[in-house]
Amino acid sequence: MATDQRTALVSGASRGIGAEIARELARDNGFLVYAGARDVDDVDGLDGIEPIHLDVTDQASIEAARDRIEAESGRLDSLVNNAGVYGEPTGAADYPLDDAHEVLEVNTLGPWRLIEAFLPLLRESSDPRIVNVSSGAGQLSDMNGGRAAYRVSKAGLNALTRTLASDERWVKVNTMCPGWVRTDMGGSSATRSVEEGADTAVWLATLPGDGPTGGFFRDRKPIPW
Repeated sequence: MATDQRTALVSGASRGIGAEIARELARDNGFLVYAGARDVDDVDGLDGIEPIHLDVTDQASIEAARDRIEAESGRLDSLVNNAGVYGEPTGAADYPLDDAHEVLEVNTLGPWRLIEAFLPLLRESSDPRIVNVSSGAGQLSDMNGGRAAYRVSKAGLNALTRTLASDERWVKVNTMCPGWVRTDMGGSSATRSVEEGADTAVWLATLPGDGPTGGFFRDRKPIPW
């Protein structure tokens, strides 16, 4: 059943930055937000938020989520690819490739799977948006050592953003770095709140028609790739 309410899907929305993105889209921007999580019981059932089972490494899970959103909403206006894993601190020379593969499955191929699955529903929107939550660790312009799988996976996500934005000009596709945020991944010593970390993603998910596409942003400002 189609709805006039704008609809978003946020992956990895059970905690941290993803949960805050979902909250702000629902509370402050009037979206119906499908909050994706491997365990829906972990999602806060707030007004405007619908928990939905979603494992970005499992094609069947993705297709089931797409079918539900299509049946209930008829379209998707914003897709926020937030689900991610950090992996180990190991450098490239010693990183076990089986473990690296698991990081790439979540951080790079997971968003790619979701994009391919949800493009038909995004086409039903008059203002479709895709937001890929990346990291400064994936910036080639400032690439350092350590956490090799994480760095490579986020650099790949950035490349996916630019490629898709060029191929599919009808949808605004951008990537963002939330900075060092106080989450389970970032740790308690991080310098930024979840609200600060989520802000740019929410901005990109709600861009006006003349907003940017194919960009990389932090604090709503372009940053080098």
